[in-house]
Amino acid sequence: MSDVSARRSLEQRRAAAAWHAVQKVDQGKGKDFKSVATSLPADIQANGLGQTMAFLRAKGKEEHNVTFDAVAGWVQQRLNIANKDFMTWLMTEATTEQYRQATAEAIAFAIWMKRFAEARFKS
Repeated sequence: MSDVSARRSLEQRRAAAAWHAVQKVDQGKGKDFKSVATSLPADIQANGLGQTMAFLRAKGKEEHNVTFDAVAGWVQQRLNIANKDFMTWLMTEATTEQYRQATAEAIAFAIWMKRFAEARFKS
């Protein structure tokens, strides 16, 4: 498989996972979720993946929980770190390279979530 088709396939899988996550959000919570999803890529870039994920987990509202679960699930799948608590792995076990990879994957995934949240929850 060429790099272009592998990348397209990866982008398609990211998009599908993000779309599935956005579909879990009730219309009534759409405005709140859209706010969280819209700022997510910039939050990760500015504050770091660990701090952003800790913030999402601490907030505990539906829109934060859906976002946390979706990002953590995607990163765990991509980096093959299933069966571990994501925050424990990220903060205590991940190597510098794994943390960098997790951050890159989280941002790429978050961009898709942002796009889909903006499209689904227009008002």
